Amino acid sequence: MRLGINLGYWGAGMDADNLAVAREADRLGYSVCWAAEAYGSDAPTVLAWVAAQTERIDIGSAIFQIPARAPAMTAMTAATLDTLSKGRFRLGLGVSGPQVSEGWYGVRFDKPLARTREYVEIVRKAMSRERLTHSGEHWTLPLPDGPGKPLKLTVHPVRERIPLYIAAIGPKNLEQTGEIADGALLIFFAPEHAEETTLGALRAGREKAGLTMEGFDVAPTVPLALGDDVDALADTFRPYTALYVGGMGSRKQNFYNRLARRMGYEKEAAEIQDRYLSGDKEGAAAAVPRQLIDSTTLLGPVERIADRMRAYAEAGVTTLSLAPAGFTLEERIAALRAGVEALERSGAAS
Repeated sequence: MRLGINLGYWGAGMDADNLAVAREADRLGYSVCWAAEAYGSDAPTVLAWVAAQTERIDIGSAIFQIPARAPAMTAMTAATLDTLSKGRFRLGLGVSGPQVSEGWYGVRFDKPLARTREYVEIVRKAMSRERLTHSGEHWTLPLPDGPGKPLKLTVHPVRERIPLYIAAIGPKNLEQTGEIADGALLIFFAPEHAEETTLGALRAGREKAGLTMEGFDVAPTVPLALGDDVDALADTFRPYTALYVGGMGSRKQNFYNRLARRMGYEKEAAEIQDRYLSGDKEGAAAAVPRQLIDSTTLLGPVERIADRMRAYAEAGVTTLSLAPAGFTLEERIAALRAGVEALERSGAAS
């Protein structure tokens, strides 16, 4: 198992700190640095800035939002970042959610699986420098009865095949990700529930494509908090977990709530959502089970984190992307270094 670092969303006065974290991760031998986007900073600009000031670490989008860009534009961006970084770019894609897709981009959140499959097909074709033609439900290239003609990418990526990841949570999306992608970007991944919530569906998709899990990158992002008081550390993640399980998306369409239910927290997930959507965010946070937090984060001293890392590796994780918590840069850097020490102690490093 390898380590990654997830910088999350850029901004909020943490720009310089995030760059320092990325540089330290590069120095420590982390394999990849991911950046996110929602409706604030865009990921490509952040990744270009990080790539220019690091040497070895890969840069990855976690994620580029599918409704934000035409597929050919994503192929152009991926090829450019791969060239500028000298072959260090990983392309992570995702459909985002209905609120962002429709509220920010004005793109209907309909048929996300079919849209993702078609998008990936076009992006791969464009990045391979074939002349771009496509006839599908969501895109037609070139447009018929017009001046458009099949074009091919003029930029030559460093690598023949840029690794392509998909952010997936639901069973159908996970299965499709196993079928069409090189890796899966995961969140709220619990080793104890890995087979029934995640890996079974990914494996089914790989088998559907005539492939095995060999070479497929299972890459969850896991918050990490260093310290001796595990209960207090767990409490710091209550608002974060409540936001996703209770408030991310609508009552009818919250992928994280459904994931918590698949882990066995049916009653708790319902209560968290009810409280959050009624405006009782503190009550929602208080309703989050301690075990849900503990199973989806890395908390405690190095020895405890090492034990949990071993569990992640045994569950099939190949890249463990850390989101180091801390109010200061020093705390985040300490957590980053503790992650390396913990992986070494776990015996799971690859």
